[in-house]
Amino acid sequence: MKNIAIFASGAGTNAENIAEYFSKNEKINVALIVSNRLKAGVHERAARLHIPSITLSKADFEAGEPVIKVLQEYHIDFIVLAGFMSKISDPLMQAFPEKIINIHPSLLPKHGGKGMYGMHVHEAVVAAGERESGITIHYINEHYDEGAIIFQASCELLPTDTPEDVAAKVHALEYTYYPQVIEKLLTQEA
Repeated sequence: MKNIAIFASGAGTNAENIAEYFSKNEKINVALIVSNRLKAGVHERAARLHIPSITLSKADFEAGEPVIKVLQEYHIDFIVLAGFMSKISDPLMQAFPEKIINIHPSLLPKHGGKGMYGMHVHEAVVAAGERESGITIHYINEHYDEGAIIFQASCELLPTDTPEDVAAKVHALEYTYYPQVIEKLLTQEA
């Protein structure tokens, strides 16, 4: 059994989608949800799904060791970032090499980097007049959105699409592909 920890900072719709996808899986288990925000909506979703959830401080994430200790207590094999708005520390990356992935709401390398998340990305995509957008699932490294790309999926954009329209199209891709890619990565390791 591979145990996943999902890191999320907000409402947790992607975390919930991933947890539901794996709820009856015999080889992959969402064992823990971790947030850096005490009042993040992801905690309510975790409670409904009967998944333990905890909040760790900015200092804990910067140091790395307190986070690693918690992950070891839950026997975590793999970390999935799902709307997590904090940089992953070097000690955490070293403890989980090639075992931390992120999803970005654009086709990297376009519209990535510090400050490029959520609606900021979709607004930039519309402002640039892009004809397509999509998702990028990638390993993390020490630079925002520059880790090795694992998977991309695109969607066509119309000249009349608003940032909200782009967000809806991208969310549909996230919900479809993120759990599938996680499953593929973890079953290949077995």
